[in-house]
Amino acid sequence: ESQMQSVFTDIGKINFRDPSNYCVIPSVPGLASNSVASAAWLSSEGEALFALPSASGGIFVLKLPPHDAPGMVSVVELKQSSVMQRFLTGWMPTAIRGDCGPSDLPISLSVHCLDHDAFLFALCQDHKLRMWSYKDQMCLMVADLLEFMPVSRDLRLAAGTGHRLRLAFSQSLGLYLGVYMHAPKRGQFCVFQLVSTESNRYSLDHISSLFSSQETLVDFALTSAEIWALWHNEENQTVVKYINFEQNVAGQWNQVFVQPLPEEEVTVRHDQDPRETYLEYLFMPGRFTNAAIQKALQIFSQGTERHMDLTWDELKKEVTLAVESEFQGSVTEYECSPEEFWQLQVEFWSKFYACCLQYQEALSRPLALHLNPYTSMVCLLKKGSLSFLVPCSLVDHLYLLSNEHLLTEDDAAIFDDLEMSRDVVCLVQCLRLIGESISLEMAFIMEMACSRLQPPEKAAEEILEDLIANDTENVMEDIHSKLQEIRNPIHAIGVLVREMDYETDVDMERAHHLNMRMNLTQLYGSGTAVNVVCWGVCKIAAIRFLICRDLLILQQLLLRLGDPMVLGGGQLFQSQQDLLHRTSPLLLSYYLIRWASQCLASDVPVDTLESNLQHLSVLELADTTALTPHKLVSGPQTIVELFFQEVARKHIISRLFLQPNTSLAETSLNWPHLITAIVADFLPLLWPSNPGFLFPECLMGSCQYTQLQEYIRLLQPWCHVNMGSCCFMMGRCYLVMGEGHKALDCFCQAASEVGREEFLDRLIQPEEGEMVSTPRLQYYNKVLRLLDMVGLPELVIQLATLAVMESADDWRSQATLRTCIFKHHLDLGHNSEAYVALTQNPDPSRQLDCLRQLVVVLCERSQLQDLVEFPYVNLHNEVVGIIESHARAVDLMTHNYYELLYAFHIYRHNYRKAGTVMFEYGMRLGREVRTLRGLQKQGNCFLAAINCLRLIRPEYAWIVQPASGAVYERPGASPKRSHDGECTAVPSTCQIEILELEDLERECVLARIRLTLVQHDLSAAAVAGNSTPEETVALLVRAGLFDTAVTLCQTFKLPLTPIFEGLTFKCIKLQLGGEAAQAEAWDWLAANQPSALTVAGAGWHGFRGEILPCSATDEAWRLLSSYLERYPSQNSLYHRCVINRLLAHGIPLPNWLINSYKRVDAAELLRLYLNYDLLEEAVDLVLEYVDAVLGKGHQYFGIEFPLSATAPMVWLPYTAIDQLLQALRESTANHYNVMLYQKLHDKMEDYQQKVSVATRDRLYRR
Repeated sequence: ESQMQSVFTDIGKINFRDPSNYCVIPSVPGLASNSVASAAWLSSEGEALFALPSASGGIFVLKLPPHDAPGMVSVVELKQSSVMQRFLTGWMPTAIRGDCGPSDLPISLSVHCLDHDAFLFALCQDHKLRMWSYKDQMCLMVADLLEFMPVSRDLRLAAGTGHRLRLAFSQSLGLYLGVYMHAPKRGQFCVFQLVSTESNRYSLDHISSLFSSQETLVDFALTSAEIWALWHNEENQTVVKYINFEQNVAGQWNQVFVQPLPEEEVTVRHDQDPRETYLEYLFMPGRFTNAAIQKALQIFSQGTERHMDLTWDELKKEVTLAVESEFQGSVTEYECSPEEFWQLQVEFWSKFYACCLQYQEALSRPLALHLNPYTSMVCLLKKGSLSFLVPCSLVDHLYLLSNEHLLTEDDAAIFDDLEMSRDVVCLVQCLRLIGESISLEMAFIMEMACSRLQPPEKAAEEILEDLIANDTENVMEDIHSKLQEIRNPIHAIGVLVREMDYETDVDMERAHHLNMRMNLTQLYGSGTAVNVVCWGVCKIAAIRFLICRDLLILQQLLLRLGDPMVLGGGQLFQSQQDLLHRTSPLLLSYYLIRWASQCLASDVPVDTLESNLQHLSVLELADTTALTPHKLVSGPQTIVELFFQEVARKHIISRLFLQPNTSLAETSLNWPHLITAIVADFLPLLWPSNPGFLFPECLMGSCQYTQLQEYIRLLQPWCHVNMGSCCFMMGRCYLVMGEGHKALDCFCQAASEVGREEFLDRLIQPEEGEMVSTPRLQYYNKVLRLLDMVGLPELVIQLATLAVMESADDWRSQATLRTCIFKHHLDLGHNSEAYVALTQNPDPSRQLDCLRQLVVVLCERSQLQDLVEFPYVNLHNEVVGIIESHARAVDLMTHNYYELLYAFHIYRHNYRKAGTVMFEYGMRLGREVRTLRGLQKQGNCFLAAINCLRLIRPEYAWIVQPASGAVYERPGASPKRSHDGECTAVPSTCQIEILELEDLERECVLARIRLTLVQHDLSAAAVAGNSTPEETVALLVRAGLFDTAVTLCQTFKLPLTPIFEGLTFKCIKLQLGGEAAQAEAWDWLAANQPSALTVAGAGWHGFRGEILPCSATDEAWRLLSSYLERYPSQNSLYHRCVINRLLAHGIPLPNWLINSYKRVDAAELLRLYLNYDLLEEAVDLVLEYVDAVLGKGHQYFGIEFPLSATAPMVWLPYTAIDQLLQALRESTANHYNVMLYQKLHDKMEDYQQKVSVATRDRLYRR
């Protein structure tokens, strides 16, 4: 549809100053300057021709070349004298032979085009009609029209300046000429048919003569059967009439009921605000045009600012500002009474209203009639607008006609039954009598009753009482006498009611796509067509509202009279009541349609439209309307116009044209037939009591929520069709307005009608693949989605709870609803209610999903107490599994699932599982969180695990070692792959390791020592977290934490060798290092237990009661010495280790170390000297060792009993001594070594002698 263009699409692109598109009329001598007669046509070659009267009585014809061909403008003058020189045939009056006089001046021109010629008809001042051939440039006929009307001498001599000429052509009937002959105070229409003979002679065949009243004719139009005429009467009011000149023998003109001008004054009651009253009246659709109000505003404000292209709302705002500013500028008193203030407001608003009325009257002045011969459309061209004449229905025609017209036989025969026709005519006359007697105050009673939802019957009864009380002109007697003429009033009223009722039994079919006939897609789609159709509906509704009102009053009168004769021979009282109750909904229906036809549509912001589309997509109604309200300039758009333009038009056009056997097949574009059919099909779509629900659905789709609310408010008390759909719509309105609880009440009320109404049935159609349940549950599902999208969880819970009660036998629906309830309770923080909903879910898989969500959400909200304390009946293992899987899957430092699981087990006194959880937590912290905080948490975890096991009896105080490497099977986890992409095989069996309390305590010690290490040296955190005890010892030694390392070794029964090696190396570094190394050493020295001689925090030691300074090197050596004393080893392993490290680095052994080792293992010391080629030290050691064995200083070598005959046996390391002697013997080049060799040799010789003596003595003693 959007691709189709209007025929005027490119009109704005045309340059009218282009010589091919325009021509200035040349100054032709003799052109009649004051004449307004003209004619124009296109020739078969595309040339544009214009006929204008000349002052001499001829006709100038100007010819412009075709628009796409070059050429010059040519002028031809048709003169009668030249014609007469050729044709002196005698059939023309001899009086006009010769030169023309000014009486021949054409006052009305018309043209009839042929294939290659054009006939020009000129009605002249001398009352004669002349027919010209343009091709032959000759006059073909002259007819004196005074022969066809009664004339006087004065009329014959007077110039016929008021005559009019019109043509009408029919393929079957030929060419008709309509002539209006103007005479003072009267006029006459003559209709002729052009008749031709074989000899190319033409004459007029008189068809009809019709006389008119004395009104002033403005224009008239002719068809092959009718004359349409436009007059101004004596009151300067517009009068339009038409007549069928062939069938109407009596010459009775039919009246056209034109739109009257607005009231001259606006009645403002004292309880009304003048501004609101006038604004409502001024801006009521169809009352004042935008142009009239803008012109009045321009004059009233007396400013130079031009108010152009304002929307209806903008114009209303400007009018209010202008009148209020004028009003405030004129008020000089600072204080005035409310009455004076009210009166001043009325004065200024009435002044502006009078200005608007003046311009509206000027713009409504008719200028001409236009009749389209192809569609029979009749239009009234006005100064500021265009009016379309629409056929009037039978009921409206009878009610609007004046009494004198009703008396004619033609109008009385409206039904096949003549008596029934007369009854209906008399009935309508009674209604007219009532309508003419009703005052504004009485009419207001019925308006208020309809607006305030009060029974119209009561209002009609009240109006009747007022009519009877104020009957000064004996109207009641006239009505009573008219009723006497009606043979069967009840039947006549029933006929009238049936004629006005548009209720249908079945819903009108929904629109078909108009793809078959693209030329129909835009039919009646323009703003003008929409306005015409909807304004026609509004006029029908307004008229029939008055008919129904008067009919109600008449029925109340019939009930009051109760005369059997009047009621048609004893009609039952029940029949009257039935008719009364049929008329009342009819009146309310027309009131509602009239209200909707005058109710303006609101401009909708884009964000509101987008939000509405989202809501409609949830309801799956988004395809019903695709609305983008446009900014209107010419006037406002009512909700009925919106409905027709967006929805109803497609339904109606498809119904009229795309269905077989339609009555419009032959006359598809005939205006009277088509507009009647469209209105007749449009009214059922608007009819409140029909099953179709397109109108409210359109209002919802276009975001007209305020209007929709008012529509349903006016509808609900009396209309019992689509009650559920109305409740649903009202709920949607409340939802948009933010009144959720009211919306929920409406949705619940609508549920009872599901399955009975077409709109609700469409609403609950299941999606593809959606589980089908009962209609009501499907409805609840849609509403729940809508409430969820709007964000009203409390209402979702309420509605889902209600739906649960109706789904007792459907466990799938139960599961869905319980899940919905759980989700929204959880979102709202109603944890207990969410848990209850979870436990009531009949679907295990959904229950598990909800449980998983409960755990995650409560953990994220830190509402762990609720999570731990829920009973979890029959769900205990599932909860544990969920928490465990989350604990093993997420980051340890940002989530506390392990702590939650620990609390969960502690709360249930399951201490072993609690201990297992915390031990696993600690292990993972060491592996994955290698930071200071991670190690702190690890220590706490191990302490918690130990605490748990201590609460259990000793025989049960054990746990299973958690899987190494944190490899856990998690649902949905991707398989682990090797470097070549193959899935790695999962070991089928694994060895289970049992950990007892002592094992946990050792792990706790290790964790605490790791923490100590990292606190001392943060850089160690990356490797210390998951280090083994051996690795931790190495890290501690590197950091200088020797006391801590000793503790760790003792806990895990590890050798102290790495500690002594590390400490020895640090002593070597200090001895060889500078002052910087000395300063750094105090840090790690301070971390170890200071020796007895060290004063904390300073490098001083005591000696013989004095405090003397010492160095870090001395303190380190002293620490090493204390360790050697404190931690003895088998075979002096630690001494040998220390000495080995020192000698390896070439560091001379301290005396205290030598002395200490001599006492422990002098022989090993000798071997170490030999290993490192320290011959001199070895010689000295042997000499001292031999002396000690012989009894000199034996206590320094740990020898308890020296060599003697009575003491136990002694020994010397002869192998090592022999090796020493051999080494000295081999180095004879060194004189000093020779001396050492001799000295050692002599010593050994001496020793051997003494050993021999001692041996002999011992043997002797035996």
